[in-house]
Amino acid sequence: MQVPFLDLKPQLASLEPEMTDGVLRVLRSTCYVGGPEVEALENEIAEYCGVGYGIGVSSGTDALLVSMMGLNLKPGEQVLTTPFSFFATMGGILRMGATPVFADIDPESFNIDPEAMKKILKADTGRKIKAVVVVHLYGQCADMTPIVNLAAQYGLPVIEDAAQAIGAEYPNFGGSGKNAKAGAMGLAGCFSFFPSKNLGGIGDSGMVVTADEEFAEKLRLLRNHGAQPKYYHKMVGGNFRIDPIQAVALRIKLPHLNDWHRGRTANAATYTRMFAETGLLEAGLVKTPKHVYQGEGNLHIYNQFVVRVKRRDELVEFLHANDIGCEIYYPVPLHRQECLGGLAVRADCPQADKAAKEVTALPIYAELTDEMQQHVVDTIAKFYS
Repeated sequence: MQVPFLDLKPQLASLEPEMTDGVLRVLRSTCYVGGPEVEALENEIAEYCGVGYGIGVSSGTDALLVSMMGLNLKPGEQVLTTPFSFFATMGGILRMGATPVFADIDPESFNIDPEAMKKILKADTGRKIKAVVVVHLYGQCADMTPIVNLAAQYGLPVIEDAAQAIGAEYPNFGGSGKNAKAGAMGLAGCFSFFPSKNLGGIGDSGMVVTADEEFAEKLRLLRNHGAQPKYYHKMVGGNFRIDPIQAVALRIKLPHLNDWHRGRTANAATYTRMFAETGLLEAGLVKTPKHVYQGEGNLHIYNQFVVRVKRRDELVEFLHANDIGCEIYYPVPLHRQECLGGLAVRADCPQADKAAKEVTALPIYAELTDEMQQHVVDTIAKFYS
């Protein structure tokens, strides 16, 4: 049996007529930059996240970059972040001429460890660190109450890289007794609508959300070369605009997002049960993801189902040979990327190093069948037998 890592065809099958109509609507409107579809998506995403403003941009990478531009980071200033994420998290920092400083991750959630952050900030006696970029990895929020409190103590803005976490919730944020959504707890939240995401477009696109009206207006300027009005440039920006065809596709998908979250969560529970039945968990050969928060809501949306395994590279090769898709997120932590050279403050991140050698992601999209999941688990069990 073939089990692809991701198959978008089942999702498209039910939406294709509406998607086709939407794309044709944009085509016939001849409004190909900005316009009502973009504005409507921005409002709908902002409302979904529980904030006032959405700024559509060309990708999740550009969402991070334009947010850092909005902070007025200067060359040589430092940004505290995680070593365990997609390159774009660090890439935006480097493109600003700033220096990344890495705090190690929590081994259970794979997200940045507030205690590691605290040690680094306490040691920053020269106050070179000017911002914090937090990543909500794999669809589960970082521990945001202590992170936001820590950042406030040092007067630092927090940018949330929520590229993998739209709709994920963090319980009792700030002691409020209420869940807060990813992207709504810092100054700004950055999303990617890359096709593989829980809410994926039909190409590249992204969004920044914020509750800060002044910051939102600044980002709108920056995404359009800093111009207001046209040809009068208040600042140096770039061309980071979202495409209206992406906007209409995402608007059609958004009402289905929570159902897809539920499908992924159910599949994660099925995997965990199936792995337990094999004895692989008890033997310590496979460790399934930990749901670190308790309570109601989308506390983990499983953008990825990432397991820790023994003999990871051999297992990945075996799965591929048996027509089962899997991916390694991430084989090289950011603090060890070759392109850094001397551009980072070197940090000891043993948990990130360990994770990079052990993790692999299994298929988790909502349309997976129990039969497909059982085949994945049985094939892994066969590898270890």
